[in-house]
Amino acid sequence: MNSRKVVFLFWSTLLVGSITGGIVGSILNSDRLLGGGFANFFWGAVWAIGISAAFSLISQMGFFAYLTLHRFGLGIFKSVRLWNRIQMVVIAFVVFDLFYLRYAAFAEAGESIWSYMVTPVLLLIYGLVIAAIKAKDTNRQAFIQALFFIVVVTTIEWVPALTANDPKWLWIYFTPLLAANTWQLLILHRLTGSGKQEAKK
Repeated sequence: MNSRKVVFLFWSTLLVGSITGGIVGSILNSDRLLGGGFANFFWGAVWAIGISAAFSLISQMGFFAYLTLHRFGLGIFKSVRLWNRIQMVVIAFVVFDLFYLRYAAFAEAGESIWSYMVTPVLLLIYGLVIAAIKAKDTNRQAFIQALFFIVVVTTIEWVPALTANDPKWLWIYFTPLLAANTWQLLILHRLTGSGKQEAKK
């Protein structure tokens, strides 16, 4: 992985996170953006893209932090299988906490816990799909690692918005994080030449 590829990863991730977050942010704030003329819409869209760019930078820090953690995990446990099992336990713990702790902290009287389970379940399903793609392109051992990154690392990065519990900010924050994390995960093996197709070549 040379410096040119690192620069490409940085800027492409920033672009993916900024565009996806900017689109979602503009849609969620469309009532404000469309009610004040073109200048209001323009600067509102610029704000949405800018804040999404900041969140994509958080995503990149999380990505490299996980790569470091993964190396430490392999070094400590000396076994990919054992390290993957530990990650599976952490995934289950995070998915449970993602709905239970939010329910315990923010649920109003009479509110069902089921509504708090929708987002964690959808995130888990999405993580399973992305992990399957990653494993197909690289190797089976990468499945748990990819699932851990999408579910656990994204959730950790999402914590500031989760604690605020503002529905609009939850998605403005979450969209660029998830898009940037997905992009980094699926492009890394292509840049490093560690995918199955690259190995055949």
